[in-house]
Amino acid sequence: MIDSYQGKEQIFGVNLNPVIVRLSCEEGCVKVIEMARRLGVTADTVRFYTRIKILNPTKSKANGYREYSDKDVNRLRFVLSARQLGFSVEDIQEILAHADKKKSPCPTVRRLIDQRLHETERQLRETLKLRDRMQQAVLEWSQKPDKAPTGHMLCHLIEEFTAEDRL
Repeated sequence: MIDSYQGKEQIFGVNLNPVIVRLSCEEGCVKVIEMARRLGVTADTVRFYTRIKILNPTKSKANGYREYSDKDVNRLRFVLSARQLGFSVEDIQEILAHADKKKSPCPTVRRLIDQRLHETERQLRETLKLRDRMQQAVLEWSQKPDKAPTGHMLCHLIEEFTAEDRL
């Protein structure tokens, strides 16, 4: 119960600094399931970001349920957008740390997206090489007979293929 008494916030007669008082989420706040539904994610996703402290819900005094404010909804929407751009959870925590300190996260975002782009390009090159090896294997294996395993070989298709230096 929060009352205003001569301009000061009080809870059960104890003065609190109004800057750090967080009002109850009785109106405008949502529970885990509603937040998940709004953003098109699972409740486990909401719980995960709560557990790692990206989201900071209040707890209902009436039933102990977590209640998420509009700020939490917007924050998770930001997180989901960042994840779609390839930012890692650690990247997002770094970005949010700047924003929470009222510092521009833009230089960090630029640096991190550049790193993620280079990593993605490297992974793409590796994936294309793998696709080429797989295509070559499909072509070669279509002409080879089936063989039973021996004491020295389990599957001659794979073992003969990987024994040779391909591409």
